[in-house]
Amino acid sequence: MMRRREWLKGFGITGLVLALGMTLAGAAFAPAEAQERVTIFAAASLKNALDSVNAEWKKESGKETTASYAASSALAKQIEQGAPADIFVSADLAWMDYLAEKKLIKSDSRFNLLGNRIVLVSAETDAQPVEIKPGLDLAGLLGDERLAMGAVESVPAGKYGKAALEKLGIWPTVAKKLAGAESVRAALLLVSRGEAPYGIVYKTDATADPGVKVVGTFPEDSHPPIIYPIAITAESKNPDSAAYLEYVKSPRAAALFEAQGFIVLE
Repeated sequence: MMRRREWLKGFGITGLVLALGMTLAGAAFAPAEAQERVTIFAAASLKNALDSVNAEWKKESGKETTASYAASSALAKQIEQGAPADIFVSADLAWMDYLAEKKLIKSDSRFNLLGNRIVLVSAETDAQPVEIKPGLDLAGLLGDERLAMGAVESVPAGKYGKAALEKLGIWPTVAKKLAGAESVRAALLLVSRGEAPYGIVYKTDATADPGVKVVGTFPEDSHPPIIYPIAITAESKNPDSAAYLEYVKSPRAAALFEAQGFIVLE
């Protein structure tokens, strides 16, 4: 409990609310019965799919969950600072490895859950298809406007996008035209609202937002494989954590993930 007490002391009530949102703040001070909820920290791109999985988990088991969605980097840092999470689902291997190196996950619980693709989206319903290949004049398509992406230094979707643009030789022409966002869903929103003409997001994000149109799909060999690992945190004492982890491997959960465009890996 020392790590969690230090986190609460360091952030205070205001910091707790800002970092994790009102739902987690409520969970931190809820009655003992509510504390038994499985608390999941998951990549922002998982929101629609995981909300559906959690609803089915409750229907089938009677158990409650609390989910917090944000960039994998932000969630990993919060867990490092002692945030009370039972389950972590990252949008890339790097942030799970980060916690593993610090012994903040139960290594024997870790497995690769899902795969995804990255796509180029536009808010224009009549936008023309774009063949994503070496030499693509993406800068020309952008004109004086910007390309929405997750922050390339930390957000997994941004890192995958940058890797693809570099592999295709496009990066130097657009590196100064980025609208970096704190998460892939924030990048998606920039396009959906018309604040950026194009954006690079996960295929599943495009599926979840009717306000955008997929105009091109990045070749799979243009970036590292997109893998979502999941694990129980080292400090989780919730007896339902292991059962929840098994449920996300179930055929029912797999169908819900696939309905949102994810690739089920196990």
